[in-house]
Amino acid sequence: MDLKPQRKTGRDKAISMLNVAIDVLNLAKGASSVTPATIAFGTAGSLLSLIRDSMANRGDYVALGLACADICRALQRGLDGRRANQLNGSVIEAIEQLTMAMAQIQESVIELGKRNHLSRVVHATSDKNAVAGWKSELDRILQIFQTELALHTDVEASDTHKLVSDIHWTMVKGQEGNQTTPAKIHGEVAPPPPRACFGRGDLIEKIVGFVENLTPIALVGTGGIGKTSVALTVLHDDRIKKRFGENRRFIRCDQFQAAQANFLNRLSKVIGAGIENPEDLTPLRPFLSSKEMLIVLDNAESILDPEGADAQKIYAVVEELSQIGNIGLCITTRITTVPPDCKRLDVPTLSMDAARRAFCRIYDNDEQPNIIDNILEQLDFHPLSVALLATVAHQNNWDNSRLAMEWQTRQTNVLETGHKKSLAAAIELSLASPMFGELGPDARKFLEVLAFFPQGVNENNLDWVFPTIPDSRNIIDGFCILSLTSRSNGFITMLAPLRDHLRPRDPRKSSLLCTTRDCYSKSRWITSEDVNVEHLINTFASLDTDSEHIWVTCADFMTHLYWHKRRSTVLGPKIEGLPDGHSSKPQCSYQLSLLFRSLGNHMEEKRLITHTLELERRQGNEDRVARTLLRLADANRALQLYEEGIRQSKEALEICERLGDGERQAKCWCCLGSLLVDDDQLDVAEEAASHAMELFLDQRREFWICLSHQLLGDIYSKKGKREKAIQHYEAAISIASPFDWHDSLFWTHHSLAGLFYNEGSDLG
Repeated sequence: MDLKPQRKTGRDKAISMLNVAIDVLNLAKGASSVTPATIAFGTAGSLLSLIRDSMANRGDYVALGLACADICRALQRGLDGRRANQLNGSVIEAIEQLTMAMAQIQESVIELGKRNHLSRVVHATSDKNAVAGWKSELDRILQIFQTELALHTDVEASDTHKLVSDIHWTMVKGQEGNQTTPAKIHGEVAPPPPRACFGRGDLIEKIVGFVENLTPIALVGTGGIGKTSVALTVLHDDRIKKRFGENRRFIRCDQFQAAQANFLNRLSKVIGAGIENPEDLTPLRPFLSSKEMLIVLDNAESILDPEGADAQKIYAVVEELSQIGNIGLCITTRITTVPPDCKRLDVPTLSMDAARRAFCRIYDNDEQPNIIDNILEQLDFHPLSVALLATVAHQNNWDNSRLAMEWQTRQTNVLETGHKKSLAAAIELSLASPMFGELGPDARKFLEVLAFFPQGVNENNLDWVFPTIPDSRNIIDGFCILSLTSRSNGFITMLAPLRDHLRPRDPRKSSLLCTTRDCYSKSRWITSEDVNVEHLINTFASLDTDSEHIWVTCADFMTHLYWHKRRSTVLGPKIEGLPDGHSSKPQCSYQLSLLFRSLGNHMEEKRLITHTLELERRQGNEDRVARTLLRLADANRALQLYEEGIRQSKEALEICERLGDGERQAKCWCCLGSLLVDDDQLDVAEEAASHAMELFLDQRREFWICLSHQLLGDIYSKKGKREKAIQHYEAAISIASPFDWHDSLFWTHHSLAGLFYNEGSDLG
């Protein structure tokens, strides 16, 4: 008789491991104090029992079991130490949805087993497709649950409880012998790859190439940018699995206290050295150099922070790892202080198309897609923010119109449940780092002011804008190292979701922001930072309508816009919303009308200047009434309403004569002459233009003398007095040329060319 022990088959091993997994689940079920979770653990255990007893398609069923294990791991992570009354209602509902999905699949497995038993035929292909479909459904629901859990708990998404990790490892071991199953990864249980990694194809392809060549790399970027997702996609890439097989290691560096001893101990366990508490890298070198392996150090900012515990020693260990020729090292980090041998790759935000696909994967609504695109753009296509937005829309069952309304009303506060807990936690992690603490007590206030300005701040002007921050440039360097800010075209900038979290909630209480406010009223700032100034004025005008200073600044800002950067402004509704009795409203309305004139919108110009005239008449300032009448007459000229314009010019002239304002009288005559010539009243136009010329010559106002010559040239040209017209046009050109007055030169040359062309036509 052969007494040798029989070697277990792959099927026997799988059943044995499934039995252990079921036992572990039963322990979890008994330990849980949350009834919905208890039911979920029980349902998962029943489903695993069915999988154990239905081994006809063992490989496919075990993959389904892995999905159950993932669900239970997520449950254990989120419920550890919590009771039902401590959980958000949405989390309870999500647990119930998970349980329902597993129960439905359990019924389908039973039905499939009955069919195969009755027919005595195993329908391998159709069974495989069915099981794959069930697994996909569990994966989809698990993704929604994990997002829900992140929104409603403070637990990190990667915080894995040992009890349920055992389930995952049990299920992995149960797959031994299945050739289609990926090789296991030693070390910590690596999260599965993301179901989708939109817009990262080129980056992942580049990283895979570096890893295959054993080139050490560092993926750098701010929180929520997708570094870990990219690294996991590479870790599970088919070419990487083929190259490294089981020799792929994954370490979460934020799961142990930053110290050299802790890091070396974790590294020893991960590479399988089995050396307890190594004092340095020496005893691990034989294992590290024995074979090719890939090591991923995830969230490495927690150990590479130059101000952290054992910082230099840990850095030296990581640096040596990057120099070992048979090791492919991949670091994900928010901090840029990585070993010099690492190829640094900055992980960018998503493209519009990738952000849209990421959003639609969670919440797919085909109505008015341009609305979603607009919101995604305002989020700077930040991956985590996009996912949160989609999840909130999904949970609330909003259509796109409702989402747009909520966004318009509350902007990023629409993400208050998730944004404040998930994204805020990611940002605050950087702010809690030792390096940020070493930047000094003003660092947080400084960062808040940077976050306030949508353009960021010009780095060349830091000393002037922040005179109370003595070491502003070094602090900015620290922000950039921590990936809180970045440099772009000379500006220190920040992603929109970070700005929303960090900006001062009440700008009036930020003493540093109030100190910088006055710096933005100077014209040399307007051309490069007009959006910042506009945002500053718009914010403070909303908070303090009665402030005289902010409205004087507003009028000055629009004057600078008119002369240096002509464009529309968001300040219009604020200005028109001022009470008519507000002392600054006439001046602000006047300057706003000039902007509309510069943009060619003469109807809006006339509407605003007409109301301004009413306000000036009420205040009884005749000088400003005359100025406004002239502007209104000019607007009517542009609208070809010559009779109105002539009447307003004459009224302005009467006021200026009464006030004895010679310069303004000359401008009135010039405006009147322009209206009259356009209305073909050439004789009176010539008289008005001649009056203007005399007054401007007395005052030596060269610019206006130039315009008067242009006007007289137009009049004589219309009268057919060619020689006089040429004489005045040439005089205008001779005055304008030294000053490089482009508009005057252009129009005068244009008029001269027209004069010669018409004469040539007559001769021809």
